Amino acid sequence: MAPANRLKMLLLITVAAMTLSTPASSAESDIQPTNDLPNPYRSIAPWGNLPEGRTWGALNAVAIDNDGESVWVVNRCGANPDVPPGVSPFTYDSCAGSTLPPVLKFDSSGKLLKSFGAGMFIFPHKIYVDREGNVWVVDARGANERELSKHPQEKGKGHIVVKFDRDGKVLLTLGKTGVAGNPPDALTEPTSVLVAPNGDIFITEGHSGQAIDAPPNTVARVSRFARDGTFIGSFGQLGSGPGEFRTPHDIAMDSLGWLYVADRGNMRIQILYQDGGFITEWKQFGRPSGVYIRNDMLYVADSESNGVASHPGWKRGIRIGSLKDGNVLYRIPDPLEMKGTSAAEGLAVDAMGNVYGAEVGPRQLVKHIK
Repeated sequence: MAPANRLKMLLLITVAAMTLSTPASSAESDIQPTNDLPNPYRSIAPWGNLPEGRTWGALNAVAIDNDGESVWVVNRCGANPDVPPGVSPFTYDSCAGSTLPPVLKFDSSGKLLKSFGAGMFIFPHKIYVDREGNVWVVDARGANERELSKHPQEKGKGHIVVKFDRDGKVLLTLGKTGVAGNPPDALTEPTSVLVAPNGDIFITEGHSGQAIDAPPNTVARVSRFARDGTFIGSFGQLGSGPGEFRTPHDIAMDSLGWLYVADRGNMRIQILYQDGGFITEWKQFGRPSGVYIRNDMLYVADSESNGVASHPGWKRGIRIGSLKDGNVLYRIPDPLEMKGTSAAEGLAVDAMGNVYGAEVGPRQLVKHIK
């Protein structure tokens, strides 16, 4: 579909969704929940065979290798036994003090093929595989006071995006380890990364902005770098208007080069030009934690609706729809609907159409087979 026609269709579907809206008591409730949808998948949970004696920790980072079937995961180094009852492992599970390699590659049967990255990260948050087969890992924060009291040697890690070759050799690091700041010298709470066809790198920043009372100077932006790491510029700020964000949690790019940002705190996906220009917003996919695009289909992970962060009436799970018209066609439901974060927070889709969900609360990787 030509860009002009796609744009026209996007705008039409957005207007149609707003027309179908019910009277809202808050800005969160613009359209009716897309809950009652078919689920054409069967699920295997958990999926992926870890070495003997190792357990899954919280994870939301999963990607597909360029072979279309192998699966890359970044695990937060194993379950933390100190998590208080009823508290999400999102906050507690981390790689602080761990000597385990968090970057894992599995074949399509779940067999572990390789691992690397031990001692490099605190809070691995997303993983991305570029067209050349390089593996990018996002470390979303530095060690907190609780972690530093146990592992003072971890001071000076975090707030970075690392580019590896497929064997674990570091090729590029963006951000200043252990320092939250502004590009080009530093990053603040990077959440996700993608690489455009021309090699430009887009990084979403600002994990702390989804609370309605977040300080006005809270970082909420997308930063862009050239292939060699040269800083090009940033766009976005904290807010709910066009081109503003409340925790830009994930990012994807379609075949036209348009950006799809999971603007989680605003319960929407923002569709933007690469310079940050606003195209439209979609709220029919729920409260997005993860976004993934394959073959003009949009896959969106909602791990928080109707629980930890409101969005009442919306059920959690993975919603799947068409990029061409924005219609939501399927939903893989969350079987738990925990009070905290549950279901997939990150996701990836292989060449066969199988969906992999990386789950924070249940601490598992799940394969949904089409």
